[in-house]
Amino acid sequence: MKIIEYGEENSEVIMLLHGGGLSWWNYRDEANLLKENYHVVLPVLDGHADSDTPFTTIENNAKELISYIDENFDGTILAICGLSLGGQVLVEMLSQRSNICKLAVIESALVVPMPMTAALIAPTFGISYGLIKKKWFSEAQFKSLKIQDKLYEDYYRDTCKIRKQDMIRFLKSNSSYVAKPSLANTTANVIIIVGGKEQKVMRRSAVILHTMIPNSNLQILNQYYHGEFSLNHHKDYVDLLTHLVSTL
Repeated sequence: MKIIEYGEENSEVIMLLHGGGLSWWNYRDEANLLKENYHVVLPVLDGHADSDTPFTTIENNAKELISYIDENFDGTILAICGLSLGGQVLVEMLSQRSNICKLAVIESALVVPMPMTAALIAPTFGISYGLIKKKWFSEAQFKSLKIQDKLYEDYYRDTCKIRKQDMIRFLKSNSSYVAKPSLANTTANVIIIVGGKEQKVMRRSAVILHTMIPNSNLQILNQYYHGEFSLNHHKDYVDLLTHLVSTL
């Protein structure tokens, strides 16, 4: 498992889990703001650029991260935040270990299965995977994601490194994931964030998570698209996170 770390080793620990197809730089700006007061851990999810582990399932990636926390931080940390696929991994971590963290921020995590989408991923990428390294195709994909321009070179470099089979596997897992009933047992303070301009299935997923997790807080950010909060508004994201930490 590849881990990027910021801040002093003896500080409280915050883990940030990037979105599918992205990498640790998803949260680089947040880490630079948080490092003065916290030890920030940015794992590269399985199957992504420079990861030393192929992607298998969301459940397995969550188990690996829990083991990492057990080995390095005595089994629990201050906060875990995750976007999209990273948010699904976070949901699974909370399901597998109720006290894995004190605070969890789940942003744009899909928990409504989309079987038709999952079935089309393998044949679609069998045809289009070779286009990923084409700049014109990459730029069009990047533009559709509504990500700030300064992250494009990171996006292009690391997308080109993702193997086709890993991409198919994590996209299929993303489209098929279902939150487990054990999620309700989490002891973490949980905030669920979704953009008001996201697809209806994402807003529905946020409501499902809010219903499943007792005393969770749901925030719908009406002006934002999928992942835009953490990717494009890092100062606001850190302000929210540090406020939430201060209330623990």
